[in-house]
Amino acid sequence: MIHSVLHAIGVFFGHLAAVEWKWLAIGILAQLGKLVAVSRAWCNIVRAAYPQERIRWRTLFGAYVAGTGVNAIVPARGGDVVRLFLAKRRIEHATYTTLVSTSLLQTLFDMVVAGCFVVWALTQHVLPGIDVLKSPSLPALDYGWAFRHPAIGLILFGLLLIFGTLLVAWIAERVEEFKAKVAQGFAAFADRTYYFTRVVPWQVLDWALRLTTVFFFLRAFGLPATLENALLVQVSQSLATILPVSPAGIGTEQALLVYIFRNVTTKSLALSFSVGMRVTLIVVNAIVGFTAILLMTGTLRIRRQAEADRAGAEPAR
Repeated sequence: MIHSVLHAIGVFFGHLAAVEWKWLAIGILAQLGKLVAVSRAWCNIVRAAYPQERIRWRTLFGAYVAGTGVNAIVPARGGDVVRLFLAKRRIEHATYTTLVSTSLLQTLFDMVVAGCFVVWALTQHVLPGIDVLKSPSLPALDYGWAFRHPAIGLILFGLLLIFGTLLVAWIAERVEEFKAKVAQGFAAFADRTYYFTRVVPWQVLDWALRLTTVFFFLRAFGLPATLENALLVQVSQSLATILPVSPAGIGTEQALLVYIFRNVTTKSLALSFSVGMRVTLIVVNAIVGFTAILLMTGTLRIRRQAEADRAGAEPAR
């Protein structure tokens, strides 16, 4: 996979001179607007969970973009831990159980929307079938080996499912007030009026800005900028995050998009666009995210900050 990604990056730099920078800039602005919208949605979910606390949007915006920045360069969603840590240390009486539940509520909406897009893509017959996934023709597909070795893949999936079930059962049995804390995180959804007026509009705007970002990146790289193509790119991005074993899903996303765009453009241009968009967003998210970490903690060493918080001491600068 690393070889395929490096090759794709080389292809991107080969097409760099053809990029239209004005459309690229608009795409970046749309991405920044998306971060504002999604953090607004999360902030309102957290406010419903802690109605007695004074929760500032700028605090949760900082925590959210910090997590996004870390996720841009660290695989396996490590940024989510950073986001929850920063939010908890700024909200009095907050617990990780409740904060995780607020994130889960936010994710459920995203899963429904992404699922609808994937179903639409399936009806268009643009996604690779099992025979393609099993083929080494998609060498950058992170989880393609599971289709090439179905027995091992099923065993690992079963073990993960059993482990997850046992973990949930262990937590539910041993953590006092676990269910109450989870319910607290879903307080926004319990109040339907609040949820559909204070949370859903921001999440709808988030998805609209995602597609807007893709649309202008398509224009920047000289590909047909249509709603259908923007949706196809979004589908490839959503599928790439199912198993985030690489930073920002890079590699998997490129393999999927090359296949999905096989009738839209050449493999070279598809790779150039996909890598160019991903690298640009990684850089933007990382810059904004690590700036937020520095402003909120005074250091980029989050682990040292966490250890200092546990010890009740100021971290070494």
